[in-house]
Amino acid sequence: MKTDNSGDVRLSGISKTYGSFTAVHPLDLTVPEGSFFALLGASGCGKTTTLRMIAGLEEPSSGTVHLGDQDVTHLPPYKRPVNTVFQSYALFPHLDIFENVAFGLRRRGIKSVKKQVEEMLELVQLGEQARKKPHQLSGGQQQRVAVARALINHPKVLLLDEPLGALDLKLRRQMQLELKRIQTEVGITFVHVTHDQEEAMTMADTVAVMNGGRVEQLGSPADLYENPRTTFVANFLGTSNLIEAEVDAKNGDDIVLRAGGGKLVLPQARCSAPATAGGKVLVGIRPEKIALTHADDAGSIPEGRNRLTGKIADASFIGVSTQYVIDSPVCDEFAVYVQNVERDGRLVPGADVVLHWSPAHTFGLDAAQAIDAGTEEEADA
Repeated sequence: MKTDNSGDVRLSGISKTYGSFTAVHPLDLTVPEGSFFALLGASGCGKTTTLRMIAGLEEPSSGTVHLGDQDVTHLPPYKRPVNTVFQSYALFPHLDIFENVAFGLRRRGIKSVKKQVEEMLELVQLGEQARKKPHQLSGGQQQRVAVARALINHPKVLLLDEPLGALDLKLRRQMQLELKRIQTEVGITFVHVTHDQEEAMTMADTVAVMNGGRVEQLGSPADLYENPRTTFVANFLGTSNLIEAEVDAKNGDDIVLRAGGGKLVLPQARCSAPATAGGKVLVGIRPEKIALTHADDAGSIPEGRNRLTGKIADASFIGVSTQYVIDSPVCDEFAVYVQNVERDGRLVPGADVVLHWSPAHTFGLDAAQAIDAGTEEEADA
């Protein structure tokens, strides 16, 4: 196991401006050696610009880029110990797969390449395809050739810019697992740019969610999903029901809130907003955390659960679960996903229901921040 930090990526105060437009606001970011790190965000959020500054394809307007202990801020791409795999794999159509992968070694003047190329083709499970041309391979196979070609020079960091974007859904999911397997086997640092939440959460150890040229939140996929700290993260990673509530009181480690004429309990540890009496908080709950009980059976709901009343507006059967839209006093489109284990035939559009969930599954966000973000979006539009 390595003990140095030669594969760390450290960005210190880096930013990128184009005239009056700021693509990336000054940010500090450390990608630990040997990790699978994802930059996740919508188009125009600054993720690809950040990746290109690591690669040396863009010069930072401020700040520094370190790879391990080496300051590479002003080094050209070919002098950096990194390689990049793009969405367009840029394979040489006139060369077979073996020679595509061997290209980097031959360019460095290495004469004996057979063993290294064969090992790399085995790693990406393409040993039997060595003498085929790129056009004879599927999109997923071509993508693996591009990864093998990038890895054969043993870069300290592999940069992946939307590498699965050109693949269909089924193949993309297969390749997510393949890339994670390859990264685990080679053990080098992968930095992966994507707009696809599932892709980032399937593969990455750590995800940086970017928005408007800034990192909104950094953490493990599970932590970002379970404990979002902003409305953007809550809505970008999956679906969140957000309820505006007023702080009533504090009760030990819990915050008691008023919403829609009822009371909700929120663990203080899961609230990123200032919780002062009379203040506003956005209460968040994921659709799959909510249970749905017909109003006639409301008495069977255990004590201590958060609960709201409502009426089913729509129900969609999607196999593994049924997705309900509930009209309630606090939200006219409350999403609830119920696993199809034992279906209650009474849960149909028009039925009165009680929504209930564990307070531990509730998170709290700053309502004022959400209002500010909405105002900015309207101004941009």
